[in-house]
Amino acid sequence: MSSQRQLSGLDRLLLQADRALRTLSPGSPCHERPSPAKSADEADLSDAERRHAAGLMRVNHSGEVCAQALYQGQALTAKLPQVRAEMEHAADEEIDHLAWCEQRLQELDSRPSLLNPMWYGLSFGIGATAGKISDKVSLGFVAATEEQVCKHLESHLRKLPAQDDKSRAVVEQMLVDEAKHQHAALDAGGARFPGPVKGLMTLVSKAMTSVSYRL
Repeated sequence: MSSQRQLSGLDRLLLQADRALRTLSPGSPCHERPSPAKSADEADLSDAERRHAAGLMRVNHSGEVCAQALYQGQALTAKLPQVRAEMEHAADEEIDHLAWCEQRLQELDSRPSLLNPMWYGLSFGIGATAGKISDKVSLGFVAATEEQVCKHLESHLRKLPAQDDKSRAVVEQMLVDEAKHQHAALDAGGARFPGPVKGLMTLVSKAMTSVSYRL
């Protein structure tokens, strides 16, 4: 009887490749929880409001693609089995967000970012590198990243069209979940990153969100 701990390095690489394909293929993510948007009514949005809401949800979707890649890269190189399991569990929870954002983009007659494969590759590399350094750094990177994500989600709640209850419901639940992941990573022993490092992460994050909003 096999377990994740008994898989070889090659087995894990193949699993990561399969995860990447499912993350990047439209319609592939399957959520366990129903979308928070399900109980909200569709708003009567102008064309400009619809495009703006879609741009923000496209950014959120790209952020979830990055989260999948980050967690998978970290899980691949994590040194302690419990840390690897923690990363994989977090990635599973993020699949809900990925599916919800994709569904909302479809409802807004839009699509995910064309640059998602690039975002995935870069994030996977960063996650794998952080895991190689140490589990403490890897968990700290998760906490710092989730802190950045929470700030973006809070700003999106302010920027979304006031009547777009569906998009707002998705973003509000994502904010709750991401804050939980941030605190869980710190509680598990993650390093608290200094201000300059977080500042650099903010600059990189702004570049990604600006491009994903349009492409």
